[in-house]
Amino acid sequence: MENVNMKLIAISLSLCLVLASAVRSAAPAEMPLGKEKRVPPPGVKITDADREALEAGVAQLKQEIDAIAKSSAVVEVAPGIASPVLAKAAALLPDVEIFYNAVRYALVYNEFFNVSEVAKAKALLAEGMDRASALQQGQASWIHAPGLIVRGYVSKIDGSIQPYGLVIPGSFATDPYRKRRLDIWYHGRGETLNEINFLSDRRKSVGEFPPDDDTIVLHPYGRYCNGNRFAGEVDTFEAIDGVKKNYAIDNDRILVRGFSMGGAACWMFATHHAGLWAAAAPGAGYTETAEFLHITDLSTVPWYQQELWHLYDSVDYAVNLYNCPTVSYSGELDGQRQAANMMAKALAGEGIDLTQVIGAGAHHNYVPAAKEEINRRLDSIARHGRDPLPSHVKFTTWTLRYNSMDWVMVDALHHHWERARVDAEIVGRHSVKVTTENVAALTLRMPPGLCPLDMTVKPIVIINGVPYGADAVKSDRSWTGNFYISEEKPDTDVVEIGPLDEPNAWTRFLASGLRKSHGLQGPIDDAFMDSFIFVQPTDKPLNNKTAAWVAAEMKHAIEHWRRQFRGDARVKKDSDITDADIASSNLVLWGDRSSNRVLAKIADALPIGWKGDSVCVGDAKYPSDTHIPVLIYPNPLNQKRYVVLNSCFTFREYDYENNARQSPKLPDWAVVDVSVAPTAQSPGAISAAGFFGENWELVKPK
Repeated sequence: MENVNMKLIAISLSLCLVLASAVRSAAPAEMPLGKEKRVPPPGVKITDADREALEAGVAQLKQEIDAIAKSSAVVEVAPGIASPVLAKAAALLPDVEIFYNAVRYALVYNEFFNVSEVAKAKALLAEGMDRASALQQGQASWIHAPGLIVRGYVSKIDGSIQPYGLVIPGSFATDPYRKRRLDIWYHGRGETLNEINFLSDRRKSVGEFPPDDDTIVLHPYGRYCNGNRFAGEVDTFEAIDGVKKNYAIDNDRILVRGFSMGGAACWMFATHHAGLWAAAAPGAGYTETAEFLHITDLSTVPWYQQELWHLYDSVDYAVNLYNCPTVSYSGELDGQRQAANMMAKALAGEGIDLTQVIGAGAHHNYVPAAKEEINRRLDSIARHGRDPLPSHVKFTTWTLRYNSMDWVMVDALHHHWERARVDAEIVGRHSVKVTTENVAALTLRMPPGLCPLDMTVKPIVIINGVPYGADAVKSDRSWTGNFYISEEKPDTDVVEIGPLDEPNAWTRFLASGLRKSHGLQGPIDDAFMDSFIFVQPTDKPLNNKTAAWVAAEMKHAIEHWRRQFRGDARVKKDSDITDADIASSNLVLWGDRSSNRVLAKIADALPIGWKGDSVCVGDAKYPSDTHIPVLIYPNPLNQKRYVVLNSCFTFREYDYENNARQSPKLPDWAVVDVSVAPTAQSPGAISAAGFFGENWELVKPK
């Protein structure tokens, strides 16, 4: 029976359309350009005595950290009956360094936002010292303790120490090896959510939904207040990896949840990574850009920015929720009810009826009855768990950044930023039926033990209505099929890969040269979702005007990476770049072919560059004394990594105030007119911009 204090509404398409037009989002009013507030805001002044005490505490903790790094002490990281699992104490240093960084950042960058944070900082330093002392004695009791725990990991992106919070159930103390459900909770927007406040909150609050004894809750920091986008998105997966190192997690019972900004994050993770979760429970938030920001005149937005909305707009990936049970929540009177309404509309177009729990009379908050109903539904779903190999997969994407769903993987597109689709279904024990749209290369892979096809008969794969023979199922019940699909004749020109030594069309396709692929597909912002190094020029530039712009933009990039993504960008001189750097990291080359030694080595291999006194883009020429190229491209020195010219992440100060605006602002390449001063929206005037083609070739912009 439904609770009288809560309305459970299964939205029909007609009702959804009415609600979508009637309810407007709660997006904040736009600030006039040039009047941007600082995010994070300037800190408050703390007393000299407090500053001296905190600086002394930070210095002391750093000494302890350095000592542990050199120590040979070992720690029991997993309790064992006969033979406990041991690790070097230094491996657990991130659990100490989170406290050191939290206070150090606030001191160095003036990020105490309230005088009450001084007491929090002192408490964090005390806990850091306690943990450091324990590690030196070969102990790490916090790993095994139930309750509220804060921990850290080393990010692959910039080597920074990132924190996360855990809620560990009481049963863990007596039964640590039982595999448990993991709920991931995404926090709301908080411009003053520095590391001090995040760690302090995670040490005292279980969160919106206290877990039962079968559940661990993970609270990602998400690298501050970026809507869990870009490095904030990677944070989730790095934090999950950190959790799995010391806690037994059931991979088929991982749920994503969140509210407000965290609700938007939950929508994104649910739609973009649907095959990973047992269920999703987004609350409020936003699921699209133009509607949420009330952009009615699209002519005011560059064409490439509109295409790049497809990176994170959840409504564009709505059909993926076919693979992820979803229970949404909205307050009845909440302006952000628009998020679920827009998603319900998109899902209705796919024949899916979104389950919505509506909090009666609620604004931007949960009501108790609704929370009970959400938990009842999620608990039921979690008991069943995720299907590790569903018989039917529906998948859509717009970019190879998001290229897989369960046993379906898209290896190449015909056109990026146009919708691609795969509908794949196992039919009986002998065939698989697949329909595709805008897919150039496809892998179907069923892992060992899970393939339900008959291993004694080679399966038939029916692609776009035409049957093709495929390799047999292996004796370990695994199966893989790879297919190239012609753009001109997708229903008749399909080639199935055979053994890799056969000279078939698939191997010729893969060997044909550069091709956009997962993790090497652009745009510029994509380079900052993996390890990167800023490469500083040391030689004489082509001219002083562009050199001054380069110096200013590099300084801006370093400062704003720390502000918005809470890490220190790795910076090396061009003369210091090693083969190991080239192998391990995306290289962000600042300068020009004269000033940057690494850029000088590869300049002729790039599709855009300097010739004489011009920056050349095909036949188009721009004076090099006032123009400079920015771009992303596979590094000619290591085509498994990117090279980026003269850019960091491409959204700027104007976009920090609203998470929905934090989408890429430049495509794969652009030419910047540096005679026009940078603004809070742009590094200068954009003279030209566009995407490279699927073979990373230069194509005419729209």
